[in-house]
Amino acid sequence: MNTTITASIRRLVLLAGLAPAIPALAQNAEPEKLPVYVFTATRTPAALTTLGTYVDRITAAELARMQLTGLRSALGGVAGAPAFASGATGGVTSLFLRGANSNQTLFLVDGIRFNDPNTDYQVAFGGMGFGAYDSLEVSHGPQSTLYGGEAVGGVVALRGQRGAGSAQATLAVEAGSFGTVQGAVSAQGGDAKRAYTFSASGGHTDNARTNNQFDSATYALRLDRQVKKDLAFGATWRGFVGRYGSPGPAIGFGANDPDNTESESNQLATVFADLTLSPGLTSHIVLGGQDRRYVSDTGAGETVVTNRRAVLDWQGTYAVNERHRVTAGLTAETNHTRNTGFGSINKRQSLLAFFAQDEWTPAEHVYLTAGLRSDDHDTFGRATTGRATAAWLSRDSRWKLRATYGTAFRSPSFLDLYGRSSFYAGNPALRPEKARGWDAGADYYFAGNRGVLSATWFDTRYRNLVVFNFGVFPGTTANVDEARTRGLELAGKFTLPGAVEARLAYTYLEAENLTSRTRLLRRPRNSGSLDLWRDFGRGFSAGTGVAFAADRRDVHAASFATINAEDYTVVRLYGAWQVNARLAVKARIENLLDERYEEVHGYPQLGRGVFAGAEWRF
Repeated sequence: MNTTITASIRRLVLLAGLAPAIPALAQNAEPEKLPVYVFTATRTPAALTTLGTYVDRITAAELARMQLTGLRSALGGVAGAPAFASGATGGVTSLFLRGANSNQTLFLVDGIRFNDPNTDYQVAFGGMGFGAYDSLEVSHGPQSTLYGGEAVGGVVALRGQRGAGSAQATLAVEAGSFGTVQGAVSAQGGDAKRAYTFSASGGHTDNARTNNQFDSATYALRLDRQVKKDLAFGATWRGFVGRYGSPGPAIGFGANDPDNTESESNQLATVFADLTLSPGLTSHIVLGGQDRRYVSDTGAGETVVTNRRAVLDWQGTYAVNERHRVTAGLTAETNHTRNTGFGSINKRQSLLAFFAQDEWTPAEHVYLTAGLRSDDHDTFGRATTGRATAAWLSRDSRWKLRATYGTAFRSPSFLDLYGRSSFYAGNPALRPEKARGWDAGADYYFAGNRGVLSATWFDTRYRNLVVFNFGVFPGTTANVDEARTRGLELAGKFTLPGAVEARLAYTYLEAENLTSRTRLLRRPRNSGSLDLWRDFGRGFSAGTGVAFAADRRDVHAASFATINAEDYTVVRLYGAWQVNARLAVKARIENLLDERYEEVHGYPQLGRGVFAGAEWRF
């Protein structure tokens, strides 16, 4: 048995160590449904117990408890969502949801998409903070039927929540290793007529290498107004501003660049309205805009990328009866991209999409959905997608069996279609990348709302993948490659005996380029995480987390040869003391065992770091 397999088995044994405690969770309580609702899987409020789609939901309270504040760290506990950074805090980060590329996963923010083939979210993903009143939902598998292009691996949805209750505010500060100083402020309140939430966070870190400092600020605002019983309005504004010293790889071409910096400003705003036309008919409309400016400065010159987007998204939902609901709507969008770097891009694109979805409960505890969507782009044409899901919930609401089948697409970028340089010419005849995927799984709900265990097998096939061909002159693009990703996701979130909160995730992934018969890069065959937290009473609480990735292929930063990337296991420890109702003191140790590792070859991650801070409530 080789070393990699042995290490993977050991990690599985670690996660399986929780198994003896699981039977105890199922005893001494009456079964009941979990009162947890999500929005992304159906575009309407739906109970987790009725969905055919596997959805992972993370709340701001959970992240605060685990002392995780960034999007990258938030997704670290999601099965099937390995993410790897080209550098330390603030570095460009790639997400491989179910083995899909980052540009094949859609990122929704406050109801509108944050990325398209020309608008990159990898910079923001590496450094953007998580708002104090945000919720995060990850819907796995092809989702283009509801959300259009780029929703191949799934959808990551970040949404600011409505304020509730009496006005309150918090102020937090933290300092620690690598010259880190950061702070956060938040406030919220609301009643039946009006509500607000606001949060802002940011700070500075030197990281560990020369020219690797990172300065950032993230802020989010939501306002709500109930005009009358059947009409409500609201608005959101969210922004990220960051500046990252980018020294490049530690070895090879461009190593340890003392001058290169990357900066980004990404602003997104929406205005929305909810109208109840009758007891069974509702309407939701969003007007939104995004303005992104990214600058890479090498010292010898700048590359500037600007993306501007305007969006109109409308949906209407008609509840035929308690067991039948139909949702339909449209999305209209226009965007403009300029890129002064490779390809010299200055292009506009508009699209108009129509979608419809039917949710039906033909029998008690049986839940079916089916939908179709048509996206018409003025650049490359039309793409049509469909999706169907099924779920069966046991009579005692303890077991759910589910399955989905769906199709999805990714639009070719302006660089793919129209880019021009002295040795490259885009291909206007490109077709969109397409995928079809299915999954099947089971969920077990513990009694007393004490958690859930989930297992999902998935299989997705890709065709028309866009590849660059520099074997001809000028180089160009073509729809050539095919690929397949498949594997197993295991996830759990529950309370163990002794009031220990546990969260675990494990993914087995096979990801292969079927054209070249090679493994897709940076997709670990085995990856997972485990977090345990306990409240010890008298204001004291503590937790620990472990994350690992094993059996990956990567590219050597100096020779550019394909290599076996190193395996790694990282441990963290965190704790808090609630001194009184207003003051809490917190501390954490990241990379407790001082693991020396690289998520992307040539880009070393940070060693052990110790951080401490305080939080005041007003």
